[in-house]
Amino acid sequence: MESNLTIKPVTPPAPYLGGKRNLAKRITARIAGIPHRTYVEPFVGMGGIFFRRTTAARAEVINDLSGDVATLFRVLQEHYPYFIDMLKWRLTSRAEFDRLRALPADRLTDLQRAARFLYLQRLAFGGKVRGRNFGVDRRSAGRFDVTKLEPMLADIHERLAGVVIEKLPYADLIRRYDGSGTLFYLDPPYWGCEADYGDGFSRADFEMLAEQLSGIAGQFILSINDTPGAREVFSRFDIEAVETTWTIATASTGGGQRVGELIVSGGSG
Repeated sequence: MESNLTIKPVTPPAPYLGGKRNLAKRITARIAGIPHRTYVEPFVGMGGIFFRRTTAARAEVINDLSGDVATLFRVLQEHYPYFIDMLKWRLTSRAEFDRLRALPADRLTDLQRAARFLYLQRLAFGGKVRGRNFGVDRRSAGRFDVTKLEPMLADIHERLAGVVIEKLPYADLIRRYDGSGTLFYLDPPYWGCEADYGDGFSRADFEMLAEQLSGIAGQFILSINDTPGAREVFSRFDIEAVETTWTIATASTGGGQRVGELIVSGGSG
């Protein structure tokens, strides 16, 4: 199987609930160590792993059932200059945050929707997707600064060249792209937090996902919070327990909370 291309990691565009910043080095090293021609992420979110990888496969697919996520990456891929123009005059403002949060996303153009989503995610406390609140840190400058955002978004635009962007249910995506040379990285909602990202994933989906992964022709790596339920559902696969920091706890504790995570792997490779 051909070697994958060595690439420079880039910074994800915004915080996202369940982002893998503190586990990225470990997970990306595992990905780089598994030979594959096609790389697929069914739950890409803000690309906490995708953008931090150090290798690129011949074919790459990112997917999220969220219309906001899929639209943002498609706009960054296809309409980058127009998107930057839309962002130029936006400032970090609680009033603007509240105004955009109240707008129904499905009534906006793709450019407007992408700009709204990026603005809200950059400024929302803890990278929350539902129940967003305006995040404040008295020690830091405003988090929506186009002079700093523009070079980062330019790197993302370049990284997305040739990447297939899908908006499918995870099961359909896995069926469509599975094969002997495919590697899936899956970052589903945390156990117990299934509704935090919106509709489209329930507790029953964990068992259905495990069953589907047990029959794929490719290989997979999956990360999830360490709970008895997750251990039971994914017990048929190889499981490594690791410790990481959950930074959303900083508002109440003044520091990250140490939590357990599972890195699950398997497949037919």
